[in-house]
This record gives sequence, C-alpha cells and structure tokens, in this order.
Amino acid sequence: MKKKVCFKVAVCALFLAVLCSSCMTTKTCVGKYKETVGSTYTYAKGKQVWLFWGMLPLGRTGVATPSSGNCQVITRFNIMDLIINSCTGGVITTSTIKVKAKRVELKK
Repeated sequence: MKKKVCFKVAVCALFLAVLCSSCMTTKTCVGKYKETVGSTYTYAKGKQVWLFWGMLPLGRTGVATPSSGNCQVITRFNIMDLIINSCTGGVITTSTIKVKAKRVELKK
C-alpha cells in the first residue's frame, strides 16, 4: 500500500517539475529584431552552469551575437537541464542560451 502512494507522489512531483519548467523561458529582443523582415535562424548556442541551486555561477557563458546587434536571446530550462538538475539534487543547475537572428535579403 505504501509503495502505491509513494509511486503516485513521485509521478505527481515529476509532472509538476515538468509543468513548472515552462515558466523558466525568457525571450529578449535586442535592437531592431522585431522590425526586421527575414527568415529566422539560430546564430549561436551556449550553456550556463550554476552551483548550489543557482546561487553561484561557474563562469559566464559568452554567446556570440550578430554584428548588426539585431537578435533575440532565448534562455530556457529544457528537459536536459531538468535531468542534470534532478541527478545532482540541484547542486549543479544548467540553463540553455540560444541566440536567434534573421537573414535579411538584399534588394537588387
């Protein structure tokens, strides 16, 4: 009987952890990214690593940005970050950083 209750609690906790991770996404537009017309592509990616439940950063991730300065920076907590966080009990936490830019077609 106790095993059933423990299993249900574990499933509910996992479900809530996955459900709450979606609110850990930040999208920041830089420069004239919104006004620029063109197809979107991933310019650069990076991972930020934190110790002690996000209190102490291990270095600063330098993710490249386009020379025009027009880009969108997306910071999120994805499933791989959740696995790393869960396996270490939160002592090591990671977040994924992605920089998106737009291809601008030159008019002839």
